[in-house]
Parts: sequence; C-alpha cells; structure tokens
Amino acid sequence: MALRLVQVNFKARDDSALGRFWAEALGWGVSSEGPGVTNIEPMGFVWPDPIAVCVDFVSVPDPETVKYRAHLDLATTSVAHQADLVARLKELGATSAEVGQGEVPWTVLADPEGNVFCVLEPRPIYQDTGPIAAVVVNCANPRAMARFWNEAMDWTLHEVTDDHARLRSATGVGPYLEFLRTPDVETVWTRVHLDLRPYSGDDQAAEVARLRALGAADADIGQGDVPWVVLTDTEGNEFCVLTPG
Repeated sequence: MALRLVQVNFKARDDSALGRFWAEALGWGVSSEGPGVTNIEPMGFVWPDPIAVCVDFVSVPDPETVKYRAHLDLATTSVAHQADLVARLKELGATSAEVGQGEVPWTVLADPEGNVFCVLEPRPIYQDTGPIAAVVVNCANPRAMARFWNEAMDWTLHEVTDDHARLRSATGVGPYLEFLRTPDVETVWTRVHLDLRPYSGDDQAAEVARLRALGAADADIGQGDVPWVVLTDTEGNEFCVLTPG
C-alpha cells in the first residue's frame, strides 16, 4: 500500500481567476472539474505523471478567515531569471509581501487573493524540479512531521534536522515537500492543503486506517457526503485522501 502527493489544493474566493493567475505564473494549462473547481497542470500532462504535482483551486465561502501554514516556493535558474519572473508575476497581479523575512535572497510575494509564496534565488537543488521548487509547510517539529509524512507517502526522505525536513517523490522528479520549523505556528484550518491518492487497485479505506494508526485524525470541515476522506496530520494540518487512480 502507498499514497502519493498528487495536488496542492487552494481554497479560493474566485477559483477561475486565481487558477488563471497561477497557470500564467507557472506556464501551465487550465482545466475545470466542475462549477467552483479549477485545476492547473503542466502542458502535455497525462495522468498519472510522477513528474508533476498539480494545483487545484476550489471556491469556498469566506476564504479570508483562514490562515497560511503552507505555501509554494518557485524555482529560478539565474539571478536574471529571478528578477524577470518577479516582474512578470507583478504584472499578472502579484504584490510584494512582508512576513518578517528581513534581508533574504528570495522574494516574497502574494497572489491576487493574498496567498503568500516565494520566488527563490537560483539553487542547484531545485534546478530539475520544474517551476515549483517546493511545497513548504510551517510546523513546530520538522522531525515528527517527517516521520509521519515519510510513513504516509511513498516519497523519499532526503534531509531532516531540528529546523527543516525535505521529501521528494521516490522517482527523483518534481517538487520537494518541505517542513520548516516556525515559532508560534497556528493550529487552525489553512487555505492550502495537500491531496493524496492511493494507486490504482489499492484500497482507500485501508489507507485511511493506516494513516490513523500513524497519528492522523478525522476532520469535519463541512465536506458532507464526498468520495474523499478529510484527515489532519500530527500537527493538525488538514489533508485529503482521494479515491484510487
């Protein structure tokens, strides 16, 4: 049994508009799964593709009332590329953001709905990830989070310290999933969460039971009768287990 990270899910005020922004930002295509849901994915993407972690935007009431525990880091290949990307993102509607970062080589921006993200300076580790370098989750204990998520998914743990943990697909492609120790991290629902999917032929219920045994808890966020299961990890971060595929 195994799970893999298949998409990052954003709660949005306007899923279509936010999806268009991020599609332009990443150079990806746009598709819609139905009213209130916009999905973006790399051009030529064919499911399932281990290289990509897609992004879903789902319209929900009052998305401004939730916090920001997870964000995207974007990769660049040179200092000039970083500057050009920042300028292009601002033309698309991004704005500069202050989150207490101080003097750092990366640039912190917010998308048109206020979701904070970072445009990184060129780093060798991210040169082959595609436009998304990493999905970053703020947490209190990276070591504990690494233990849970390393067991939860079939991804490989690359690095773990008291301050930072990094996982990546076992195929060695696509973005990293990173956990960053952050003082006074909020323990409330977030605008951004992870969606995991069992492989075709695996059993969703068995995977959910396995996650509960690892420390996951059931979560009721008003989802009603849906085919996916909403859980929280050991630090209260919401995530979904989708149907196999």
